[in-house]
Amino acid sequence: MNSGLALKSEPARIQACTVSEDVHRFDLLIEDMEAELGEAWGDLGFAEARAFLDQPEATELQFLAIAVTPEHEMDLGMIGELIVASKARGVKCILVAHDVGPAALRELLRLGADDFVPYPLAEGALHDAIERMRDAPPMRIAAVPAVPSVPSVPEEDASAPAPTAPLAPPAPVEIGPRIGGEAAVFAVQGIAGGTGASTLAVNLAWELANIDKQKSPSVCLLDLDLQAGTVSTFLDLPRRDMVIELLQDARSMDVDAFKQALLGYEGKLSVFPAPPDLLPLDLIGPEEVEALIGFATQCFDIVVIDMPHTLVMWTETVLTLSDVYFTTMELDMRSAQNAMRFLRALRAETLPVEKLNFVLNRAPGLTDLSGKARVKKLGESLGIKVSTQLPDGGRPVLQAGDNGQTLMESARKNPLRKEIRKLAEGLHKAMLAEAAAK
Repeated sequence: MNSGLALKSEPARIQACTVSEDVHRFDLLIEDMEAELGEAWGDLGFAEARAFLDQPEATELQFLAIAVTPEHEMDLGMIGELIVASKARGVKCILVAHDVGPAALRELLRLGADDFVPYPLAEGALHDAIERMRDAPPMRIAAVPAVPSVPSVPEEDASAPAPTAPLAPPAPVEIGPRIGGEAAVFAVQGIAGGTGASTLAVNLAWELANIDKQKSPSVCLLDLDLQAGTVSTFLDLPRRDMVIELLQDARSMDVDAFKQALLGYEGKLSVFPAPPDLLPLDLIGPEEVEALIGFATQCFDIVVIDMPHTLVMWTETVLTLSDVYFTTMELDMRSAQNAMRFLRALRAETLPVEKLNFVLNRAPGLTDLSGKARVKKLGESLGIKVSTQLPDGGRPVLQAGDNGQTLMESARKNPLRKEIRKLAEGLHKAMLAEAAAK
């Protein structure tokens, strides 16, 4: 009798699962899951969890506790796909983050993760996250007729929970209608290291994206510095492995594939990040770069390109396609010599040097008469005009980059930010005037 009852008893239904590559690395998570759910939980690998979500049994799951480690930061696609699939089936997601950076966490939360707790787990941290998750209103779809994007529940599954809206990965920004005319392309290249090229590119792109409160242009920032690209760092954005494949196959990809590679910053700026690995600069050629810029100009009003410091075989391509090619330098001998060699190389190839706009970073102040004289002498000796002079922004510029913010957000009254704003306003007015003339 007793044995018969034992045979008929059913195991506890699985209410939640941990998802990890090795759950035994997270012994505190195991203890907390047992304390919360007893035996009503299981553990799956990432591939197993993704396959399990397609099974009917997945409808009984309340949540997934996904263990994320630094190894996952280089490729968030697998975890992001799991989160999206979970949300589509009404399953909550809690990230258990072990030494994971803020950029990766932000990206996963954007994809739909409900909460996160740092590991090692503090006492009661997982319990509190589960309670917050259970108290949150369920993301169910209201019964609205004639909505083709929401599949109806088949009759045989009428007892299953109402489906949730499929949660697609967030678009980088919503690319609105163009403001008129052809897209403008602005490239930025440092004539020497540390002259502020990336700082100018990032903040110029952000200023242009916020230039008009009523109707700002759509802006895309391309980080083509394949070895030392820092745009992702300056904006606290993750890097993606898929960028490497897209760069190599740029000639065969389409606009949709290009959009998939973009990252959004504060809903106003789209960023094509540099690859996560250090790559040779000749990985791509003129054809790939031309295709990449072509996709960007199809989608955006303004394209800002952060270039590597060195001349590459596709520098000519970017210079030819650019409306203005900003070249940053400082008031020192290395910049002067590099500028001289740079100009000599361009003129030898009969390239359009008239597109160059020399930007003097850390320029002397208004009362520095000797510094002003040195700037004038520099221009005369090189046969150029220093069109733009930017003041030294000081420590706030370094702090903004370390914190993943633009100067507009972290140091609005900084003198460097004000000058970059003036530069952006001048470029925007020129664009509108050209569009009106057409």
